[in-house]
Amino acid sequence: MDDFSHRAGAALVLGASGGLGGACARMLLERGSDLALTYYRSPGALDGLRSAAAAGGRRAATWQLDLADSARTGEVVAQAAEQLGGIHTLIYAAGPHVPMRHLSKVEPADFRSQILDDVSGFFNAVHAVLPHLRASKGSIVAITTAGTARFPVRDGMSIAPKGAVEALVRGIAAEEGRFGVRANCVGPGMTTDGMADRLIASGDLDDHALEVTRNNIPLRRFGDAQDIAEAVCFLASDRADFISGQKLDIDGGYSV
Repeated sequence: MDDFSHRAGAALVLGASGGLGGACARMLLERGSDLALTYYRSPGALDGLRSAAAAGGRRAATWQLDLADSARTGEVVAQAAEQLGGIHTLIYAAGPHVPMRHLSKVEPADFRSQILDDVSGFFNAVHAVLPHLRASKGSIVAITTAGTARFPVRDGMSIAPKGAVEALVRGIAAEEGRFGVRANCVGPGMTTDGMADRLIASGDLDDHALEVTRNNIPLRRFGDAQDIAEAVCFLASDRADFISGQKLDIDGGYSV
């Protein structure tokens, strides 16, 4: 499948060092896109992507980025566009580890911090990249959560900011369509990669909780990063050129 080789510029993947972001970046690369990749703490996680790009005759450049820093975000976007000849896609796959707590036990300062990190970080990126997407008639795909369709108890610290990101995506789709820009979301359910993997490793989800979660999924199994990447790459491609302002939940039927 060669969805992106005809596109000038690169796909900018925010949070490419994470499980979901890395899978999306690799699939974009395999389908013909050059890559601009950002990480927060783990530059070594991108070594394999840089090697794969070089082996395939494509370009992959990396930047350290804290999306809460709007000035630095603008610098990185400008540098990526200059070095790689533009930006045709923005993939938002960034996000900190979020512990599972009942909302009644969340401190206001922690909630405020989470909103700023996730929602403001996304907006900072969108603000910087929109002129480049207008030029390329490109698209945005934000990885959010299936939990905005069916609330999972103790996950409000993740769900609330992702709901705001989804609202922003709908707004972008409504306002930027006249410039040829599309914007969509992919909502992962329980996967064996990314946030769920961190929750299992941290003990926030024990064996009993995992079994309950599995029984709440009609397919009775968890997904993986490839499932999410397939949806992201489809929505970013020309095969989805009349889809905008939508959210595709990849959750095994959890949100039904």
